[in-house]
Amino acid sequence: MTNPVPARAAAITLAAKYLESAGFRILDRAWTAPDGQLDIAAVDRQTFVVCQVTIRSAGRCGTLLEAAGRAGLQRLRGLAVAWLTAHGMRFDQVRVDIIDLTWEGGGGYTTEHLRGVA
Repeated sequence: MTNPVPARAAAITLAAKYLESAGFRILDRAWTAPDGQLDIAAVDRQTFVVCQVTIRSAGRCGTLLEAAGRAGLQRLRGLAVAWLTAHGMRFDQVRVDIIDLTWEGGGGYTTEHLRGVA
């Protein structure tokens, strides 16, 4: 039996496709810095958005915010600044989102998008 949970790169690709279908412009995927990896860097209208992609199985306990944790969200804000600095870009607004892919069994994935978590 194959594992239905996608590899990290495949999950980031699925999340990026979801964001594109919602009108986001993807700037980067799986960008690595000394402080960690930024799953997706994107633009939503005039706002720079960094997205953390999570992969879960149906029935897992806890909320996405609990899973990300305060320290994780602060790390993402720092990675957003690092990405902007490395690419010489500026935005007036920066937002952190979480994209959750939850495996629902034979029916595929449910996507949940939490905007502005940090």
